[in-house]
Amino acid sequence: MATEAPIQPVWGVPVAALDLPAASGLVVERSLAGTGGFACLCNVHVLVTAQHSEPLRAALGEAALVFADGWPVAWSQRRAGSHRAMRVAGADLVAAVFELGEPIGLRHALLGSTPHVVGRLRKRLLDRFPRARIVVTVAPGAGAALPRAADLRRVRSGNPDIVWCALGAPRQELWMAREADRLAPAFVVGVGAAFDFLAETKRRAPLWMQQSGLEWLYRLLSEPKRLAGRYARTNCEFAWRTLADLTHQRGAQ
Repeated sequence: MATEAPIQPVWGVPVAALDLPAASGLVVERSLAGTGGFACLCNVHVLVTAQHSEPLRAALGEAALVFADGWPVAWSQRRAGSHRAMRVAGADLVAAVFELGEPIGLRHALLGSTPHVVGRLRKRLLDRFPRARIVVTVAPGAGAALPRAADLRRVRSGNPDIVWCALGAPRQELWMAREADRLAPAFVVGVGAAFDFLAETKRRAPLWMQQSGLEWLYRLLSEPKRLAGRYARTNCEFAWRTLADLTHQRGAQ
């Protein structure tokens, strides 16, 4: 039986209140269990979008695990009393699971992004974890491309324990809710931009910005045309709703 993660919901989303070592250990456990299912990483963009999208809320509710991929989400959990809650970023989770899985022969599949990114990612991961077993890579392509039936057959042919899925949020969450069963018994984990960061095709924020909750600002400055509208909508709504919640709590005391 898989270990149950402590849950501290945030706005109705059942987010696990864990740090990175505990989260990566759970992912390895689920992958080795051979029971399928999927995990999501929930940042402010996903959390706020889910408030307006029933399909996305349902996908997050169906996930075996949901991690706080962003300090604002983890801080919300900590304010509610879950002091163990920490940010679990996609790139950090991939690296931690590769490290844990290396001595036990965990079988990885990489699904998403472009052939160029996935090729660089495979090389970078094997440079860091030379005994890691990457059994199959599938790159549907950039833009709106989603994995096709042939792509899923190729992934299954590698018999992976875990499938890392990078299709971009919230597309990957909706896709995993529909298709993860077809990849069972592998465990599917949606990690968004982690492929680009680990492949070094995009630069990640300096460590101090990651640790202080400012990685979103670094990403905004790096990709203003793509991210400005998203952050204007979701970050502002998150800040407004959080302030309203705090005001309500203080008024009730």
